[in-house]
Amino acid sequence: MATGAPGNSFSRWTPTPPERGSFPLDHYGECKEQMVEYLKCMKFTQNQNAPNCRVLAKSYLKCRMEHQLMEKSDWDSLGLINLPGDDAPVGAQPAKNQQDPAAGGGSGSQGRGEV
Repeated sequence: MATGAPGNSFSRWTPTPPERGSFPLDHYGECKEQMVEYLKCMKFTQNQNAPNCRVLAKSYLKCRMEHQLMEKSDWDSLGLINLPGDDAPVGAQPAKNQQDPAAGGGSGSQGRGEV
């Protein structure tokens, strides 16, 4: 009689949950368009982690977060930072010709009403 376990071991198997937890399926197709575009990209690039596919993955996950189909997460924790089309890379410094008023740049009391 076969038990399905190697070596006649009867140890009990304990399932573990996914690392990020479970999330509901998109029953109403709220993010189907983004998912299809991402899957087309993955097929086109032969499942390589291409930057253009990562942009589509970010779009898909953003849609899921906006429709409460998954828990909101930081893009950094999802590995989706510094992608083409992002506003600015993480840690980027403002241009040198722009002064940050909060940093105290400028000529002292000009326009602040200090005495």
